[in-house]
Amino acid sequence: MGLLDFLVSLFGGGSSIQCPSCGAEGARKTREGLIVCKNYSCPYYGRVGKPRQAGTSIPTAGNFEPRTPITIRYRNFAGQDRSFVAELSSVVRRKNHLVAKVVPTGTKVSLSRDRIQNLTEVEAAMPQSVAPGQEWPSRVERQILSYHKKHGTTSARYQQVRAKYPNW
Repeated sequence: MGLLDFLVSLFGGGSSIQCPSCGAEGARKTREGLIVCKNYSCPYYGRVGKPRQAGTSIPTAGNFEPRTPITIRYRNFAGQDRSFVAELSSVVRRKNHLVAKVVPTGTKVSLSRDRIQNLTEVEAAMPQSVAPGQEWPSRVERQILSYHKKHGTTSARYQQVRAKYPNW
């Protein structure tokens, strides 16, 4: 890249400076006064002209309205604090994550339990599969419950187990 940078600065008329946004060395200023930075995470990276806008992978439009909303405060991997409004009945635990339908689109997101700031509040409000003091279903009972729930079918044995565990 050294030869290419030299040729770009030679023919492009850019001079090497320190980037005003991220402070990285090796940014260049074009003849028009625009800044192009080498740092990938910088808003001036590879752009001639305006700084690039920080894109988001989170949809910002939708019409999902939860019946029983719950707010989940979350700190993402980058250390940014986020707040999600989710449908309480859709919150389920999957290993070390909570999966929930969130506003505004109603799509499911998976949130690490380690990064949820108000985990005790959320878990206390979550719907419980087993009543307090009741034993968990056996391996065979769990298999019957999940099979019929997945396939949308029923049987006499499933009805018996379902009566025993109505919230499963």
